[in-house]
This record gives sequence, C-alpha cells and structure tokens, in this order.
Amino acid sequence: MLLRFAVFGLMALGLGGFGTVAWLSTRPPPAPPSAVADAPPPPVKHLVLAAAAQLRAGTLLKPEDVIQADLPNAPPTAQEDSPVIRAGLTGAMLRRSLGPGEPVLASDVMRPGDHGFLAAVLGPNMRAATVGVDNVSGSAGLIWPGDHVDLILTQTLDDPALPPARRVAAETVLADVRVIAIDQLLARGVAPTENNGGGRTVTLEVTTSQAERIAVANRLGKLSLAVRSADSTETVQAAQSAVVQTTWGGDVSPALGRPTPPTAKDGGSMVRLFQGASDGKEFRF
Repeated sequence: MLLRFAVFGLMALGLGGFGTVAWLSTRPPPAPPSAVADAPPPPVKHLVLAAAAQLRAGTLLKPEDVIQADLPNAPPTAQEDSPVIRAGLTGAMLRRSLGPGEPVLASDVMRPGDHGFLAAVLGPNMRAATVGVDNVSGSAGLIWPGDHVDLILTQTLDDPALPPARRVAAETVLADVRVIAIDQLLARGVAPTENNGGGRTVTLEVTTSQAERIAVANRLGKLSLAVRSADSTETVQAAQSAVVQTTWGGDVSPALGRPTPPTAKDGGSMVRLFQGASDGKEFRF
C-alpha cells in the first residue's frame, strides 16, 4: 500500500516538473540589460559649408572654395548647405583665415552690398575702378571676384591719311589686376542670362595712376577683359611690360598691309598679243 502511494507521488512530481519546464519554455526570454539606455546619445550632425582648402583672410570666395561637410555638433552660426546660401557666399570676402574642413560661420564673411565691403576688400593704398563690359568682352560671364585679368583697349583711328593696316589698334592698358566685384547680381552667383540689363560692370583693384588710365581708356574705345591663369609664373613686372605693346590691324590680318593693285590709268602692267600679221591687242592688269 505504501509502495503504491510512493509511485503515485513520484508520478505527480514528474508531471509537475514537466509542466513547469513546458511553462518556462513558452515564456519569452528575459530582456538583457539595456545597453542603449546607458549609452550616450549619438552626436547630432549637420550638413554645413566648410572651406575646401586653406583660405586666407581677405579671400573673395568662389564656388569651388566651399564644400559640404557633415560635422558633429557644428556651431549654431555655421552656414547650412543650400543652393541659396552657396550663391550668397560667392563673391563674399573672408574676415578670417580658415583651415581645410573648417565650417564657414555667418560672422566669417562680408558680402557684396554690405556697408564697407569695397573698403574692406581693397589692399593698402589701392583704389576701386569700374569698367563696363558685355557678354563677349567680359568673357561670357565666366569671370569671378578674385580672378586676375588684363584690361585690353581696342580703338579705331579715324585719320584717313593712315594706311588700312594702321587704322585699328589694340593695347593692354593694365596687366594682372584683381577683380573685386562684378555687378551685384553676378557677384551673388546669379547666372549671367538672368541679367536682363544686357551690360554689366566689373570693378578692379588698381592704383591711383591705373585708375586714371582706365578713365582715359573708357573714352578712347572698347574695353575687354582677358582672364589670367591661376598658376601663372609670370612676375608682375613682366606682366606690366606688356602694357607698352601695341597690336595693329596689319599684325592680325596681313591682307590689310598689302598694296592695292594699280589700275590701267595708273600705268599698270600691259601685255600686247599678236596673231599673225594682224594688229596686236593690248591687255592691261
């Protein structure tokens, strides 16, 4: 009798243990200790505009001078990357030097149109002189503030006593001068085709004597700009030596220097042709 109760007790304990194991297996596993709650939040990143390379204070920014940078915890005054802000930085002047990848802050730039912009851009003892150009003479709107250019004067001489080869002349009035502004729309990055006025103005950084040369050249003829290479190894003295050279129409077109063929009444060449015993015929050329 006792043996029977012992068997039933063992069976009950086995069934209870089996049920306990089955119940535990159906429960979801306990959650591991939360590492996310204890980890610091990821740093906030912002797409801002930064210097593409080392930029010195006083630089007039070009589109290629700024890049997009994904910086953690960017300063609140960093310039966010957007087409409008990029366009506004084109032609702006840096107030301080920036290293590669350093964000461009709102206080780091002075834009064309801001009070005192031209005075801040000009070097010591330099002046700002403006010339008028069109789409062709202004290099089709491809000149940016900060570029260095040559200023070329083309004029037609009205003296009828001059030979045709000497009636049109071109001279380099100024060489290797810096562009500090292009009329307000272009300086802010607006496409040249949006300038419905047709003409535009380019402001150059020059000395006092160079400003006087520009004033005279504006009265003599048409002014054009030629952009100089950024990697030019030519010295300023060598560039200025080109100012005294003159290119005449005959230097460009040899046809202007050829003498006009004489007419018959000028005593030109004559050929008399005889056929047999008949009178000869005269041919002049």
